[in-house]
Amino acid sequence: MNFFVQSKFNQTHEVVEQAERILIVDDEPRMRSSLRQLLEGPNRDIAECGNGEDAIAVLKNNNMDLVLLDIHLPGISGLDVMEWLVNFNTTTRVIMVSADANIDSAIRALRGGAVEFIRKPYDLEEMQHKVDNALLRSRLERINALMTMRLELSERMHRFLVESSPDIIYTLDTDGCFMFINGRAESLLGYSRDELVGRHFTSIVSDEDIDIARYAFTERRRDTRATTNMEVRLKCNGSHRFEPRQIVVVVSAMGVYEENGDGDDSLESRFLGTYGVARDITERKKAEETISFQALHDHLTHLPNRRLFKDRLELSMSQAKRNGRLVGVMFIDLDRFKLVNDTHGHAEGDELLINVAHRLRNCVRGGDTLARQGGDEFTVLLPDLYRPEDASIIAGKVLDVLKAPFLVRGQEFRATASIGIAVYPSDGDSADVLLKNADIAMYKVKATGKNNYLFFTPEMNACYHERISLENELRQAISNSEFELYYQPKVSICGDRVVGLEALIRWRHPVHGLLNPASFIDLAEESGLICDITDWVLAEACSQMARWREIGLDNLRISVNVSPSEFTHSDFLERIVCNITKFRLPADAMEIEITENLLLHDVPGIIDKMRYLRNHGVRISIDDFGTRYSSLNYLRKFPVNTIKIDQSFVRDLTAGTTVSPILHAIIGMARGFGLHLVAEGVETMFQMETLNELGCDEMQGYLFSKPIPPAEVKLMLMNSLPGFSSQWHYGTRSSTSGMAVPVGLPE
Repeated sequence: MNFFVQSKFNQTHEVVEQAERILIVDDEPRMRSSLRQLLEGPNRDIAECGNGEDAIAVLKNNNMDLVLLDIHLPGISGLDVMEWLVNFNTTTRVIMVSADANIDSAIRALRGGAVEFIRKPYDLEEMQHKVDNALLRSRLERINALMTMRLELSERMHRFLVESSPDIIYTLDTDGCFMFINGRAESLLGYSRDELVGRHFTSIVSDEDIDIARYAFTERRRDTRATTNMEVRLKCNGSHRFEPRQIVVVVSAMGVYEENGDGDDSLESRFLGTYGVARDITERKKAEETISFQALHDHLTHLPNRRLFKDRLELSMSQAKRNGRLVGVMFIDLDRFKLVNDTHGHAEGDELLINVAHRLRNCVRGGDTLARQGGDEFTVLLPDLYRPEDASIIAGKVLDVLKAPFLVRGQEFRATASIGIAVYPSDGDSADVLLKNADIAMYKVKATGKNNYLFFTPEMNACYHERISLENELRQAISNSEFELYYQPKVSICGDRVVGLEALIRWRHPVHGLLNPASFIDLAEESGLICDITDWVLAEACSQMARWREIGLDNLRISVNVSPSEFTHSDFLERIVCNITKFRLPADAMEIEITENLLLHDVPGIIDKMRYLRNHGVRISIDDFGTRYSSLNYLRKFPVNTIKIDQSFVRDLTAGTTVSPILHAIIGMARGFGLHLVAEGVETMFQMETLNELGCDEMQGYLFSKPIPPAEVKLMLMNSLPGFSSQWHYGTRSSTSGMAVPVGLPE
């Protein structure tokens, strides 16, 4: 018997100590390698494969604790792999890691059984945290299962001496006083045997559990109806040094009777007392509570998660259907949360979310449910509404409570929120539809200025579908090469020549015609498509520059606008330098234009990345200068070559008005720091002459030329070569062929 028990406990010890097995499934070798390096550690066994078929083959033959799974794989998709896991009832946990920013993909993944959905590019700390969290849950479940196994084993150890039992074993007399209790009571509760013998059982039972404890400790039945596994909390001795102050036990008890000597069961036996066993399940209860809480609550804010929120929403809708009430759903999204993450890091961002959640709790009623959907998104369930307008009271409280600044790394930060509201039954007859419509209303608030709330209307749904349609068309545009580059000249007034070109993307939409970037760049950034578009622009601009240089147009530089989000990608610098090298361009022929807002973020590593580009000869220009903070400090700190005066300041230059002091200051700052200066948006002779007198030589704008396609650029540049007419005529005119000729260009 002892050999059997020892063998079983050895097996459980091996299960607990076994290596954590992780499978990385991604079709990008570099991504797999980086994830392996990030997650490697003691007692971890990491495998990897590049497609779904190989992943299933590995999973068939190996028991993996965790799979990091990309959605888009060659062959079968990541979602198919996850469906295979579900069908085969494996205990493997899945974290989806994908560049797909479509919320539907995330929803499908989470509904399909994924425990997390992480978008590429991922934050290293976030990835490590979520992997550790998933493995922790797996360990807790394993520990819980093992503890259950140990309880079952302990029931088989009936031949062990009572004093060697891991359980409290006791007998009570007919009055409920202890007649016997084993030594386990001392190690668990801190009471010696002598302290308990003769005392009533209620002296060790928690006051809250005395009523239910009577059923177990005074049990008279001895058949299948006798008490088994009744949970009771027992008090620890107040002078005992061990914690906690109380433990949870399951009590099994039965009545003890004096049997008749003649064996006649028909005669009444005398009741002697109760025999019972109390088994400590404190740790198991903690593990169960932890698992249950993590399954239904957000680990950061401890608010209900989307799963619990949806359950409560469906219950509220059922009740509202019976009593004729309304149910409101609010979708809350913080407007500038990304700024905190980018500026101060995810730790400070998490702290802000915790503080926001604390304030939001104070806005809702006792019966309402505040939940975190993920990221900076919260939802509020408002049951038992009499009128839809009642929801606006809560929304107003939310906006008011966020007016007070938050303290983020010693600095005040004012958070605002966009709130969408949907009401059952008018705005949807299911939980999913209500949440979707509240989300649509929230995005409408985002599009109309933020920091407000709106109720869902059917018209919003049409706009939502248009947005989804445009996003899908944008994806097709990338694969179908529907983009074009136009170029706007930069002119040196003193040199009387074109010195550079700004590359500006256009989308040749098959239905809507030529679209400028204002109609799709924001969508590209939100949907994660901006990287692909940037790569196309870099390659096309460098290729076009190489073709111009082949025909002798080599005294030019080309400017490309880059999204601030690109600086968060580790391969961004390599993608720029690679294109310059591929097309054999001198590095100083390329100029990267960044917005002033990027410098304000002060994200760690930006200065190093900018310095890397400068060291490789690439020029860096600050676009729209003067519209933000325009700090002297970052002009000193950041390695930039050029600042571009924003066209809003140029537009203010009109005859009879005083030149803005800001314009004087910008030009003085550029001169003081030895920076190149460009004015954009120049449209009149007065503006050109005034800027030139102030010390700005290089300009661009409609006075000289609108953005034009490459063929017209070539004609313009060829006409400005030596041997051609080089006289500039600033004014509107047309060529003899009737084709529009850029204003301000030579004949």
